[in-house]
Amino acid sequence: MGKHFFRRIIGLLVLTGVIVAARAQQSEAEDYRFEIGGMAGGAFYMGDVNKNTVFKGMNPAVGGVFRYTPNLRWALKTNLTWARISGSTEGLENVFPNGGQASFSRSLVDVGAQMEFNFMPYSDHYVYRNAKRLSPYAFLGIGMTMAVGGQTVAAFNIPAGVGLKYKLTSRLNLGCEFSIRKVFSDKLDVTGGDNAMLEDPYGITSSFLKNKDWYSFLTLSVTWSFGPKCRPCNNIRNM
Repeated sequence: MGKHFFRRIIGLLVLTGVIVAARAQQSEAEDYRFEIGGMAGGAFYMGDVNKNTVFKGMNPAVGGVFRYTPNLRWALKTNLTWARISGSTEGLENVFPNGGQASFSRSLVDVGAQMEFNFMPYSDHYVYRNAKRLSPYAFLGIGMTMAVGGQTVAAFNIPAGVGLKYKLTSRLNLGCEFSIRKVFSDKLDVTGGDNAMLEDPYGITSSFLKNKDWYSFLTLSVTWSFGPKCRPCNNIRNM
């Protein structure tokens, strides 16, 4: 009686171990192709009336983000972001040839696509591939800026930046990102009226590098992963 009891216990333990191992293998195979979520943080402007001061005049920024993740290193990200930017000549040491003081404040919409590179293989599985839950990343892309409030501006931009992402669970991702946007327009800070001097405050013709406007985002994000890359087969027809 006792021998049969222990044999059953040992058999149950072995069966439990097999089930756990199978579950672990199945879980490891279940990675996801897509992420979707939201982000929020701050935005600031750099241009003719703010040449060097980072994070000056921070305003709110909110948006949505979508990622396609074909592997553990690369991701294609798209974003749609609303933000507020502002600037002022008050208190600047620069002396403008046109004289006077001016300020601006306006809303903008940023839409773009970026290619991300994870410095570490990003996953909560695949230990044998040295995958990590936490990974820094860098990105570069192309986008479009639409600024409203007075004189409307529509222009292309080049987004670039760095970030840090953390996989809280297999599906839930947290992120922190800093990015800059170079806008192919020198009128982001021109809203009409008394701000006309901001269109050319130094009396210098604009070029690719001179007098073009920039803005930056510092955001936190939460995304949800979906679309398993590999589902276990349920029958012989893989259905």
